[in-house]
Amino acid sequence: MALNPETRESLILRLPTLTDAAAWQEFVRIYEPLVLRFARRRGLQDADAREVVQNVLISVAKAVGDWKPDRKKGRFRAWLFRIARNQLIHLMSKKRCDRGSGESAEMQFLNEWPSPENSTAALETDYRRELFRTAAAAVRDSFQPSTWEAFWKSSVLQLPVEEVARSLNLSVGAVYVARSRVLHRLKLQIRQWENEDAD
Repeated sequence: MALNPETRESLILRLPTLTDAAAWQEFVRIYEPLVLRFARRRGLQDADAREVVQNVLISVAKAVGDWKPDRKKGRFRAWLFRIARNQLIHLMSKKRCDRGSGESAEMQFLNEWPSPENSTAALETDYRRELFRTAAAAVRDSFQPSTWEAFWKSSVLQLPVEEVARSLNLSVGAVYVARSRVLHRLKLQIRQWENEDAD
C-alpha cells in the first residue's frame, strides 16, 4: 500500500464504488488516525472517539458520491473535517440528552463549542503532523542511520547540535549537513504529495 497521505482526487473518485476495498483501506489509513486524535483531544473516551470515527466514515460513504472537486468550495479535507466536527457535536449533544439535560443546557453546550474555523484549524494541524510522520517513514530508509539520527535528534527532539554531534561521533558541521539533507528530502516529498492533493 502506498505511503502517500494526501487525498488524491483519483482516490476520492474511487470511494463512491463501495466495493473498491483498496481505495477504502487507503482512505481509512489516512484519515482514521486524524479523526480519532481530533475526538480524543476534545475529551472523548476511546470508545466514544471511535464511535465518532465510525460515524464519520459512514457519513463519507453516503455522501462522497456527491463530492466534486471545486476550489471555490475548498479542499476535500475541509469537507471531511466539517463532517467530523458535526459528528462530534452530535455525539456530545446526544450524551447530554441521555443524561436528561434540558434544551437550555443544549444551547449552552453548542454555544461553548469551538467555531468551525478553530476545529478545522486543529484538524489541519493534526493532518500536517500525520503528513510529516508519513513522509518521514517514506524517506527514512534512503538515508544512512547516522544521518537520520542526526536529523531526528537535532530537528525533531531539538537537542543541541553539539550534543548530537558528540553522541553520534560526528562533527557539528556533519550534523548540520545531515539535517539539511533530510529536511530537503522531506520537503520535496511533501510538496510532491501536495501537488497531487485533491481540492
